[in-house]
Amino acid sequence: MVLLKATYSRLHTALINPRSPTSTAMAICSSFYPHITIHSRRRPISPFSKSPPLFVTLKVLSTQTIASTEKDEKPTRVGFLGLGIMGSPMAQNLIKSGCDVTVWNRTKTKCDPLISLGAQYKSSPEEVAASCDVTFAMLADPQSAVDVACGKHGAAKGMGPGKGYVDVSTVDGATSKLISECIKATGALFLEAPVSGSKKPAEDGQLIFLTAGDKSLYEMVASLLDIMGKSRFYLGDVGNGAAMKLVVNMIMGSMMASFSEGLILSEKVGLDPRVLVEVVSQGAISAPMFSMKGPSMVQSLYPTAFPLKHQQKDLRLALGLAESVSQPTPIAAAANELYKVAKSHGLSDRDFSAVIEALKIKMQN
Repeated sequence: MVLLKATYSRLHTALINPRSPTSTAMAICSSFYPHITIHSRRRPISPFSKSPPLFVTLKVLSTQTIASTEKDEKPTRVGFLGLGIMGSPMAQNLIKSGCDVTVWNRTKTKCDPLISLGAQYKSSPEEVAASCDVTFAMLADPQSAVDVACGKHGAAKGMGPGKGYVDVSTVDGATSKLISECIKATGALFLEAPVSGSKKPAEDGQLIFLTAGDKSLYEMVASLLDIMGKSRFYLGDVGNGAAMKLVVNMIMGSMMASFSEGLILSEKVGLDPRVLVEVVSQGAISAPMFSMKGPSMVQSLYPTAFPLKHQQKDLRLALGLAESVSQPTPIAAAANELYKVAKSHGLSDRDFSAVIEALKIKMQN
């Protein structure tokens, strides 16, 4: 009875006080898709904590709500492949939380800052996977993701039963399924987990993970995802995570193109675009993306948080996804052409907000 009262007390505190330390992760599932599990958290959770945190999972299953406690299985050795603009801060957060991390990157110098923080280094993805319980991969494009996972000295060569591979890259569904087959052929588990968020959310541990694949691996790495992100969704079969990420980035790319048009139009008709940014940020169409990037766009400054070339790649993949189901996407198609113009003028490595320069170029022509 004492244990029951204590458990009820913790659950009650977590539900009525979201800032309580016991409210470390919550999940809410929409009734129109009952198999999606959503988790969010307020504070990073060390995978080596002696006192396991309380996880509350709320699922809407047509007529009932179920609360359950998530499994507390935590890998002790973590690998991380790909230390670019996203991978490096993600791996750093794992190291700072006390994880035993082994890293690899094509350009070894990118590993040096993490090695100085305590990470170990291996010279190939195969060696990283062989030495770790679970290996994360954050690569720039589908071909890189396949090469690192399945190529010569790829991670699959070091995988086997009892190990897991989590691909957090943004790729198309076909690529994700190919990597899954390659990894699972070794007896290991696979989870796709592309992230929503850019450089700053990665640094702050505020990413959103869109996962699909082996549920047991999802549960095993849940605490690691909570260190790197603020919420996580489990979407079922491999391919669903990739599809969700492409749809999200298709919307984002189209929004940025439209926002760029608005900034230029406001200035051309004699309005102050800085005021437009303030008006938008206080209205119904307010979005963090507009308020964060608008001021620098007005000054023609585009510090890279999410490279324009990656946004165009995601639009291209999203258009391919739409084509596969005969879904018209004329707005996204038009936005994609604008990003292609920006790329052709040397803006590939600038932030995707630099797409506004493509509109300025069109005006000059």
